Amino acid sequence: MNQTGSSTRGQLFATIGALLALALASIDVSVVGAAMPRIAADLHGLSLYAWVGVSYAVAAAVVVPIAGKLGDMFGRKPVLLVGLAGFLVASWLCGAAQTMPQLVGARGLAGLFGGVLMANVFTLLADVYTPERRTQMQGVFFGFSGLSMVIGPPLGGFITDNWSWRWVFYVNVPIGLLAIAAVLIGVPFVRSGASWRDIDFAGVVTLVAGLVPILIGLTLTGDRHAWTSPEVLALLIGGAVLLVAFYFVETRVAKNPLVPFALFRSNQVSVMAVMAFFSAFAMMGTAFYVPLLYQGVLGVSATHSGTLLIPMMLGLMLMAPIAGKAMTAMPRYRLLGVFAMAAIVAGLLILSAVGPDSGQGLPIVAMVLIGVGIGIAFPMATAVTQSAIPMEQVGVGTSQIQFWRMIAGPVSLAILGSIMSSRLGVAGQGGEGVAPAVLADALGDLFLACAIAVGIGLVASLFLKEVPLRDMSMGRSKAGKADQKAAPNQGRAARA
Repeated sequence: MNQTGSSTRGQLFATIGALLALALASIDVSVVGAAMPRIAADLHGLSLYAWVGVSYAVAAAVVVPIAGKLGDMFGRKPVLLVGLAGFLVASWLCGAAQTMPQLVGARGLAGLFGGVLMANVFTLLADVYTPERRTQMQGVFFGFSGLSMVIGPPLGGFITDNWSWRWVFYVNVPIGLLAIAAVLIGVPFVRSGASWRDIDFAGVVTLVAGLVPILIGLTLTGDRHAWTSPEVLALLIGGAVLLVAFYFVETRVAKNPLVPFALFRSNQVSVMAVMAFFSAFAMMGTAFYVPLLYQGVLGVSATHSGTLLIPMMLGLMLMAPIAGKAMTAMPRYRLLGVFAMAAIVAGLLILSAVGPDSGQGLPIVAMVLIGVGIGIAFPMATAVTQSAIPMEQVGVGTSQIQFWRMIAGPVSLAILGSIMSSRLGVAGQGGEGVAPAVLADALGDLFLACAIAVGIGLVASLFLKEVPLRDMSMGRSKAGKADQKAAPNQGRAARA
C-alpha cells in the first residue's frame, strides 16, 4: 500500500487518468489550430475564425479558479469525471457543428470543461504522491504539455487531410472514455460533507462577469483594435469594476469564498503566482512571434519555421522532470527559480538582438534557454504553492497558479501586439511587405519589452522563502473524511 492508502495499481490508474485528461485539455488546442483553415472554409466562417480560439481560451481561464474550489469541496474524483464527461459532449458537438457560430459556442463549452480538467489534474498528483515523486511527476506532466505543442499541429494536419476536420474533435471521445475508466478505477472517492448550498454563487457570478469582458477586451487589442477604442475601453473598465465587486464579495460577504485572498499573504503563493504569470507570458510571446522572426527576418520558409520552435519545447520537456527531482534535493531551491527566470530573460535578450545577418543558430540558443527556464518555473510554481498552503485549500492554490498562467496568454499577445502596431503600423503587423531590417528592429523592441516584463518575475524569485516540500498525500490519508466534512467552514478559517 502507498501513502494514499490505495494500491500501486490504483495509483497507476489515477496517473493514467490524469495524463489522459491533460492530453485532452492541452493537445486539443494545438490540434484544432492546425485544422482551422479547413474548418473556416467548409463552414464559410472566416469572419469568426479567431473567435473559435477566443471562446475556448476565455471559458477555460474563467472556470479554473471555480473548478479548483469545487475540487477542494467535493473531492477531485467527481469534479474530474464531470469535466471529462462534459468535454466529450462538447467535443461531439464541435464535430457535428454545421455553422461557424455553432462551432464557436461548442468550443466555449469545451473550454469550460477543459478548464475543469486543468484545474484538477495537477492537484490530483498532490493527492496521490509523496513530495519527491509529486514534483517529479508534475515535471513529467508539464513536459507532456510541451510535447503537445510539438505534436499537435502535425497531428491535426494529418487528421484533417486524411480523414476529416470533424475527426479532430471526434477523436477526443475514445480518449475521454479511457480517461473516465482510469479515474473511476484509480482515484479514491472521499465522501464530502459539503453541499451545493456551500458554493459561493455570488463570487462565481461576479468573477465570471468581471473576467470575461476583460479577456475579450484584451483579445480585441490583439485583433488590431486600439487600447483607446470605445469597445476595448468599455470592456476593460466594466470588467475591472466587476472584479472590484468580486473582491468585496470574497472578503466581506462570502462565508466560504471562492478565492480566499488571504492565500496571497503567503510569500510562496504570491511569488509563485508572479513567476507562473511571467514564465507563461514569455512562452506565449516566443511561440507567437519567433516564427515571424524566422520568416520575415531570416528568410526561412513557413513550413520550416514551425519546426524551429522545437528547441524551446525540447528544453521544457527535458528540464521539467529534472527540475522536479532537483527541487527535492536542493535545500535552497530558491536559487533554481532565480536561474529559471534569468534563463528566460537571457533568451529574450538574445532574440532582441537577432538581425537579418544573425543566422539560425542564435535564436535556437535563445529558445533553448527560454525552454529550460519555463521547464523549471512551471513545475516549481505548482510544487511550492502546494507545500505552502493548508491541505484543504490545495485545489484553490493550485488552480490559482494555473489561472495566472492561462491569463498570461491574452495579456502577452495584447501588449506585444500593441508594440508591433506602434512600430510598424496596423497594416504591417503581420510583417507583409516590410523590409527585414525594419521588421528586425520592431521585433527587437518587442522581445526587449518582453525581457523587461519577465524581469519582474526574476526580481520576485529573489524574495522567495523556501518551505519544506510537504507530503500532502499522507496528510490527506490520515485526515480523510474529517477534512472533507469541514469543507463548509474552510472559508471562515482562511479568512480568520
